[in-house]
Formats: sequence, C-alpha cells, structure tokens
Amino acid sequence: MYYLQGQTMESIAAHLHTSRSSVSRLLSQARESGIVRISVAPLEETGSHLARQLHEAFGVHAWVVPVRPGASQVRRLSQVAAVAAENFMQMIAPGMVVGFAWGNTTAEVIRHIPRREIPDVTLVQLNGAASHETTGVPYVGAIMAEAAAALGARSVHFPVPAFFDYAETKQAMWREGSIRQVLDLQRRCSLALFGVGGLTAEIPSHVYSQGYLSREDLNALDADRVVGDVCTVFIRENGTYRGIELNQRASGPTPDELRRIDRRLCVVAGPAKAPALLGALRAQVATDLVVDEQTARQVVRLAQK
Repeated sequence: MYYLQGQTMESIAAHLHTSRSSVSRLLSQARESGIVRISVAPLEETGSHLARQLHEAFGVHAWVVPVRPGASQVRRLSQVAAVAAENFMQMIAPGMVVGFAWGNTTAEVIRHIPRREIPDVTLVQLNGAASHETTGVPYVGAIMAEAAAALGARSVHFPVPAFFDYAETKQAMWREGSIRQVLDLQRRCSLALFGVGGLTAEIPSHVYSQGYLSREDLNALDADRVVGDVCTVFIRENGTYRGIELNQRASGPTPDELRRIDRRLCVVAGPAKAPALLGALRAQVATDLVVDEQTARQVVRLAQK
C-alpha cells in the first residue's frame, strides 16, 4: 500500500484500524527484514567516472560510494558496508557455496545484510583465525553466525591458525582429512566476500592489531615492501605476493586461488588502504569492488604514477 500504491501512512492506518506510528514501525521492520528493499539508480557524476576508470585499468566492476568530507572512519566504513551488503544480496543465489574472509570490514558488511532466507546456501571460512593469543573462535564465530542467521544458511569453520609457525606444519595439516574437506569446499565457492588489510589503515586491520604478527614479522614485511593483505596473504603494491616468507605459513587462499572463484566482492574503506587496494587490484583478486570515493581517487592517482 505504501510503496506500490503510493498511499499515505494516515490512509493506511485508517484502513488497518491502527495508528500512524504502528504503520511507520511496520514499514521499518519490513526494510530491516528484507521484505522491502530500496535501490537507487546511480547518476552520471564523479563516482561513476571513477568507477569507469577502475574498470578500464583493472577490469573490475566498481561501486564508488560518496562519503561526506570530514566523516569519521567508522561512518565511512558503515556507508561503504551498507552498499556492499546490497550488492552482495544481489549476487547470492540458492545453492551457492560462499566464502568469507574474516575482518573488520567483512563484519561490518554482514551487520548490514537484511534477514532473507536463501535456500541451500553454505558459508565457508576462507582463512584460519587462531594465534598465539587467541583461538579466534569468538570473533570469527560471531561473524559467521550472524551471516548464517541472516541468510538461513549453514556455516563451515576453518579450524587452523591464521599463520602457522612452520611451513612444514601447514603442509602436514593440509593432508589431514578434516582440513581437506574444508579446502575442497573452499574450491567449490562461486562467490567470495573479503576486504583488504592495510598496514597503516585508520581502523587497524584485525590481523595487525590483535597479536597475529610479531615485531620481527612486521619488520620482515616491511623489508619485503608489503603494503597489506588479502585473506591474510600479503601483497606488494605491484600486485606480487611470491617470495614473502610469511605467505608460506599463511592459511588463506593466494591470489591465484582466489581467481578461481567466479564472483569476488572486495570491500574497502579508507584512503590509507589505497596502496594495499592497488596491490590487490593488480593481483586481480576482485571481480567486483565497493569502495569510498576518496580511496578510489587515491588508487587511480597511485596507478597513474
């Protein structure tokens, strides 16, 4: 009555023999639950121009989100995550296996996903989360549980460290039957959702702020000219990732492995992540990108140097 027939809240309230405030509350619940979904057709302006530049340079389908100048990084992330959640819901379909890489950005996107059950969807964790200081289970478990509840999906965890102490240990674990089952499920993904970690991000990426890396590790990354990571696999600004010792011990999929997934939605907020995002785009890890306007502009500038 409100969205399709154009009736006012007052007329709807009279028809339903209820109050205007009750109608307003029901409309809000309809949006939050996903019964009503609102989309806005993009105008031909700055964001669209930047999206075209990103597509021409990297072949990525980009949504550039305008953010008010002076907005806090928390607000910037929230606005980008809301657009990413809308696009994610348009990409997901019944029967899909969907890969999630945990992190602050992914967690924020999932908070914006409306509750809408999609049949026979499986969510699988793409990278391990344990460290010397934490199992990672409460943090990653909460993200996966929230996504599974919103979509009516089953979730599969990846019970390994984010980084192994020894590459040989990782190789041995990869031969274990229980781990191979998760790896096989990851290979069946047709959609992946992930962010880009930056060494100097305004909101520190979880992997850099929660004890996953020692001072020696960080020094080694600096020496290897690392600018950030995708799924806890470290990358340089030129898009390369080979020859970085920590990657031999990382549990996440490499850029080569990510590229086997049909749709790969990358979400980034904050200009400090521009070098890391440039490296990720050069590594061709994403087919789709949601990014704020300031960061997109900075990536285009860096790419033209």
